[in-house]
Amino acid sequence: MRRFAASIVGHFLIVFAQFITAARADWRGIEPVRRQRIYYANHSSNADLPLIWTVLPAALRRDTRAVAAADYWLKNKLRAFIGRDVFQGILIDRRAEHRTEDPIAKIVEALDEGASIIIFPEGGRNRTEDPLMPFKAGLYNIARQRPEIDLVPCWIDNISHIMPSGEVIPVPLACTVTFGAPVHVREEEAKNAFLKRASDALRDLIPAQGHA
Repeated sequence: MRRFAASIVGHFLIVFAQFITAARADWRGIEPVRRQRIYYANHSSNADLPLIWTVLPAALRRDTRAVAAADYWLKNKLRAFIGRDVFQGILIDRRAEHRTEDPIAKIVEALDEGASIIIFPEGGRNRTEDPLMPFKAGLYNIARQRPEIDLVPCWIDNISHIMPSGEVIPVPLACTVTFGAPVHVREEEAKNAFLKRASDALRDLIPAQGHA
């Protein structure tokens, strides 16, 4: 019954997102084929996760889980249902003192079960003027443990204007998610070098006239 309800709610979210954003995917550096991947994206709005999830083809969406903040998605029963059942969330508490599990181990476990994942390597919403904040070490640690899996940069354009920080009513505006060429950690590559290269691959997808 929960699975059926999650399917209905998921369909509603897709229709709603398409109505508000006319969301589309631009598969610039990779094809939308059913293959295990780690989609990593810029993060400026609570709508980022639903948007990426919405533009994935249905066959890919079914196999994709979201790494998401437990302290946000477990705030009430509705959010918990959407986070756990609709987005199949791997829920990580951003407050280290509240964690009872290793977040990297949870993510790697999901990968080992065959899931693709969506992750936001900045670690939180970007409220700065820079298009990207520095990446946290998590992306590197995951890549080191499962180097064979494609890390696909995904640039979300216009989303911060659709749902500005602090607002609850979205503003209709066309939005695109651009998927770039995959990145892999190199043998013996240092953490900072890898994170810069992964960040640069994401920055390269920013439209010439674009903004975060």
